[in-house]
Amino acid sequence: MNAAVVEIKGVVKRYGATSVVRGIGFSCREGEMVGLAGHNGAGKSTLFKMMLGIIAADEGDILLFGEPVRGSRFREVRRAIGYLPEHVALYDNLSGLETLRFFARLKSADPSRCKSLLERVGLGEAMHRAVREYSKGMRQRLGFAQALLGEPRLLLLDEPTNGLDPEAIHGFYNVLQQLRNDGTTIILSSHLLAEIQSRVDRLVIMASGKLVAEGTVTALATASGLPARLAVTPREGARDRVRGALLAAGFLPQDTPDGLVQAAVTLSQRMTLLRVLAALSDELLEYTLTEPTLEDVFLRHQRGSTWVERAA
Repeated sequence: MNAAVVEIKGVVKRYGATSVVRGIGFSCREGEMVGLAGHNGAGKSTLFKMMLGIIAADEGDILLFGEPVRGSRFREVRRAIGYLPEHVALYDNLSGLETLRFFARLKSADPSRCKSLLERVGLGEAMHRAVREYSKGMRQRLGFAQALLGEPRLLLLDEPTNGLDPEAIHGFYNVLQQLRNDGTTIILSSHLLAEIQSRVDRLVIMASGKLVAEGTVTALATASGLPARLAVTPREGARDRVRGALLAAGFLPQDTPDGLVQAAVTLSQRMTLLRVLAALSDELLEYTLTEPTLEDVFLRHQRGSTWVERAA
């Protein structure tokens, strides 16, 4: 098993009498991509700032590469971290290349890598243009290039695809996959749940400053008890027989306006469903079984669920 790059243990952050992060704890291994999900105000950005040492935790410990963020060696450790904030602040009068070279000097990174970094994020042809002429998506790409300075071993990305078009999003995740394959640990927060569902190794869900669920998307969906959704298309004249067979097997079939018959299917009903579908093979034109999505899992936990599942 790869070494733990991030260790967060019982972290609390208060502003006056308000706790914005309440006892968060999880870890991330080398080369792992973890999605951090939660409603606005859940504490995601605050957690990132504590991991960077920008603000201090009131309780608990945060260790990156085995070093505490408030320790004497953290300044050195921070050079191995790349950070893309949700709102990128840039200098409009500088060109893209000048901006990246400026950040390279701040981070003591090799400025000769700036051109290749800009090309990598799709800004090769715009590197000499003033940032004031950049679209929102181009500014986001420039912010991403800034986060990649110095070949970081840990990337913290806060809503990283804001303003990106589908082609740019595809390119962005291609870069992340290359970095992950090289051993970079990545934590990204996103409200675009369908976008990250197939891309993260594991998901951490926060609500009101607390960790409410952690695990793979598949394991979380299973642990939450969310059913899959069956949709069948009966042959002409077979609708009643199809509905009757499903009902007799313990399902609750419902007709849809477009001629389908739908039913929820729990994990314990999967084998029963296979037998029913086999018996109905001459009565059906087609069927689909749709698994719960990351959005389904997320909404389950935002609706007041009290369970916490650490699913592997």
